[in-house]
Amino acid sequence: MKGFVYSQNKVSLDALKSLLEKLAIEPSYYFLRSAHAVSGICMKLPHEFPTPEGQMFNGDRELRWKKQRSGYDVLLLSRVEVNLEGMQPVPNNWEIWDFNAYFYNDETKFPNGFTFKGLNDEDITIPIGQRYFKDKDTATVHFIALTVKEK
Repeated sequence: MKGFVYSQNKVSLDALKSLLEKLAIEPSYYFLRSAHAVSGICMKLPHEFPTPEGQMFNGDRELRWKKQRSGYDVLLLSRVEVNLEGMQPVPNNWEIWDFNAYFYNDETKFPNGFTFKGLNDEDITIPIGQRYFKDKDTATVHFIALTVKEK
């Protein structure tokens, strides 16, 4: 199946928020990272936003961001084509492969545990998967995105 990879540099915080709103579909999940903590996987954007790094993912796409001096660098990994102002396609002959993903809560490597939180901060189970973005011409996997598996 064909995949799509896009990037954009020097994105303002307001533009990042706008991207998150445009790309979120139900259900979408968020994972934020800072130097001292991770948010866990949440169904709504945590109060800690903005953080230096994070991602939003759903069944169609994953949006990653990382703070740089002059704004945020963003990467969009998608199974559907998008047309967003400023987003540039990353050239390659992308194909995608979906696989199961597993989190082992009793074997977590996070020092404070790992959480999965719903809209009302209740514990939830997420049908999570991984989507590999491979260059079809070289058979090289360049990105692995989190995704929500269809039930």
